[in-house]
Amino acid sequence: MQKRRFIKTIASGALFASAPVIFTACSEASKPAFKGVDITGVDYAKDLPLTDQFGKARHLSDFAGKVVTVFFGYTHCPDVCPTTMSEMAQVKSELGADGDKLQVIFVTVDPERDTPEILKAYMVNFDPSFLALRGSAQELAAVAKDFKIFYKQVPGPTPTSYTMDHSAGLYVFDPSGRLRLFQRYGVGVQPLADDIRLLLAEASARG
Repeated sequence: MQKRRFIKTIASGALFASAPVIFTACSEASKPAFKGVDITGVDYAKDLPLTDQFGKARHLSDFAGKVVTVFFGYTHCPDVCPTTMSEMAQVKSELGADGDKLQVIFVTVDPERDTPEILKAYMVNFDPSFLALRGSAQELAAVAKDFKIFYKQVPGPTPTSYTMDHSAGLYVFDPSGRLRLFQRYGVGVQPLADDIRLLLAEASARG
């Protein structure tokens, strides 16, 4: 079986050996040099059918023409969530005039405690344009599954002092609404700002 697979590999290599090397080189050169993880073409994270802190039903299509970043967290989070939101405020500032072409979305994994009023106050700490989305436990579970997000309540000393374990990365959608990048937690402001500029330039080139 192993020998047959080896032969098949050689045969496949021979089949494409005559392909012009310049084709491969051009393909690589035209691919954007993203600093985040390029996940272009994945078949998940298709929509965010949740309600924002102002009571408005939202979908990803609402933000056509903008780069959208989506982060899942909760307002009682001691470090990862406020750090990420603070960095996103810095990213928006770093983009200058293009800052208005960025929409930051925070999805709470703790809808039980994160009421609309709490989410309003939390977002204002970072930037008034940032949106916080919430839904019922069932709606959140469906969205988290679609986005491949992990979250779990961790009991605390009292019933209301629990914490939440959750995925900590950012998803980045291009102005056409396509999921393009996954940004790991802790990479910093500049790499994300650079990737957003690339996505905006790409959209501008397409007209």
